[in-house]
Amino acid sequence: MADEHHEDHGNTVAAWFLTLSWIVLWSVAGVAIILGGDLMLWTAVGLGGSVVFAVIAGVMKKAGLGRKTPRPVPPTREEWEALQAKAKKTAKEAVKEVKDAVTADGGHGRDGAKDDSADSAAPAGSAAASAGETAGSSR
Repeated sequence: MADEHHEDHGNTVAAWFLTLSWIVLWSVAGVAIILGGDLMLWTAVGLGGSVVFAVIAGVMKKAGLGRKTPRPVPPTREEWEALQAKAKKTAKEAVKEVKDAVTADGGHGRDGAKDDSADSAAPAGSAAASAGETAGSSR
């Protein structure tokens, strides 16, 4: 479930507003500190602004500019174990069906005809060698 992708995941007006406003806010605070501004003052401005922008983004979300569907909830341990048990049972049934199909077929080939010839089991090279020996012995 963690790999699932949702079309509105982070791609909403409220999310982009919050992201961009924090980038601008902390960039301004950082530049102010680098240029000699008071560290505590600009850190407080950054933190206060972050809270204000988060509240504004929350209001935007409530106004319909955020996620449209509820956030997916991961399954509980019991639900997950039940799904795993069901999957294991399905897999065992599938294996049993395949085994039954193979044993019911009686080991026949794809076309249903049983192949009893010994030559088909021997490698091609050995058949040619035995044919050569037979031809040589008749001389």
